[in-house]
Amino acid sequence: MSSNTDTDDPIRIAFMCVQNAGRSQMSTAFAERERDRRGLGDRVEILTGGTHPADHVHEAVVDVMDEAGFDLSDRTPREITLDELRSCDCVATMGCSTLEVGDVGGDVDVRDWALEDPGGQDPDRVREIRDEIERRVVDLFEEIAVERE
Repeated sequence: MSSNTDTDDPIRIAFMCVQNAGRSQMSTAFAERERDRRGLGDRVEILTGGTHPADHVHEAVVDVMDEAGFDLSDRTPREITLDELRSCDCVATMGCSTLEVGDVGGDVDVRDWALEDPGGQDPDRVREIRDEIERRVVDLFEEIAVERE
């Protein structure tokens, strides 16, 4: 994944979608937790954003993340730029993005996680999406740990 494997440069990971109001916000929260759990605060930078950000994080997402011990109530969706994405080692899109590898260059590992949008879903479905995101983020950090050895 990383072109920075042999250096001390931090690995930059972005989680992006269109609205930055659901899946990418959940991904970011789990990634921040994994970074802290693994003591990678100075080794992993995390970005998040959307191509057309919403006004606020989906209420159902705030609720199910609160159940999991995360407070997303004060997070605000933000726009992410192509320049930011180009600076990353890995960009995870959530299944709603039209981002093409050519948009960011061949050095960026673009992964489409193809996750269902939690907006408007019932709470049980949002929990399932949350749990799938958590698994994918943990797997991504396992991959980073192997590369850093």
